[in-house]
Amino acid sequence: MNEERTVFSQVMDCVPHHEFRKCVRRYQGNFKVRKFSCLDQFLCMCFAQLTFRESLRDIEACLRSVQPRLYHMGIRGRVSRSTLADANERRDWRIYRDFAHILIGIARPLYVGEHLDVELESTVYALDSTTIDLCLSLFPWARFRRAKGAIKLHTLLDLRGSIPTFIHLSDGKFHDVRVLDLLMAEPGSFYVMDKAYVDFSRLFKIHQASAFFVIRAKRNFQYRRLCSSAFDSSSGLRCDQTVIVKGVKSSIKYPAPLRRISFVDPETKKRFVFLTNNFLLPAQSIPALYKARWQIELFFKWIKQHLRIKAFYGTSPNAVKTQVWIAISTYLLVAILKKRLKLDLSLHTILQILSLSVFEKVPILKVLSDASRTEQECSSHKQLNLFKL
Repeated sequence: MNEERTVFSQVMDCVPHHEFRKCVRRYQGNFKVRKFSCLDQFLCMCFAQLTFRESLRDIEACLRSVQPRLYHMGIRGRVSRSTLADANERRDWRIYRDFAHILIGIARPLYVGEHLDVELESTVYALDSTTIDLCLSLFPWARFRRAKGAIKLHTLLDLRGSIPTFIHLSDGKFHDVRVLDLLMAEPGSFYVMDKAYVDFSRLFKIHQASAFFVIRAKRNFQYRRLCSSAFDSSSGLRCDQTVIVKGVKSSIKYPAPLRRISFVDPETKKRFVFLTNNFLLPAQSIPALYKARWQIELFFKWIKQHLRIKAFYGTSPNAVKTQVWIAISTYLLVAILKKRLKLDLSLHTILQILSLSVFEKVPILKVLSDASRTEQECSSHKQLNLFKL
């Protein structure tokens, strides 16, 4: 019965334990481990993400204060700061990377029917990266600049549902455009990118894979116009052209025609120039697709604000990567929970509620449904709600 189980254990019902054990066996995560398994480590780190714990000492103090309930939360080993630190240091981070990709495979079908601002049946991805700053004296392996350390989180986001489909962790010096070499372009899909990813040889590989891209052009882009198409200037469009790339090297790297669209934002009056290899979509759909790319910026902002990926519990590369991948897994678990329970609450609201109720022994649907009704009542009240944001 749910009444006898903690909210935390009900959240962890979304974890496919069989698949998790397969990931552990693949990298021998439990080899010569007696008391504190990889599952114990994963659950403790998920607890830290859900409840915003600041340090390993903080995790140890909170979990030891509810020692009788740990068994019902699924944690079998004894929780101590040193044990958790050793696990983060030594257990292969690839266990949690592979498991996160399994959760991605579960989450994506749940969000396949989500609304997209552009009327398009194809899958639309946004590709971008965010930099996570690190203290160089504590993380000397993550040298980014002379006196600064950092790692990069390269993400390919499915814009229907904001589910990451590809994630790559690299050092801060890894150039964004190189991540295109790691992607397998999906035929018929759209890849929306900023100007940092302009590389004509790599873009032509996407074109050859029968996929489409929408990307901002750099200011020094050289081209020769072949023809122009009619467009509606009232929507902010300034031109819709078919062009070919000029330049000795660039024309060899991308020998096919490109579509060049110039657009002025009616609100900000800022001018954008887009390049795409799709000639069938209406011209106004190209700026709309690029505008939808903003979801990946919101995704980066969300995980940095609401998950523990800016302050780390360990300083080794393995500990940092383990924490980032478990944070992403926690995000995916909350996203899966939202769809399975058919909740209208935002992921932020669900996470805030779970952070206060993980030790309670009540049905999780009741906790979240009550919060949903309370939120609706507050939003329908005529008086402005100071705490709405």
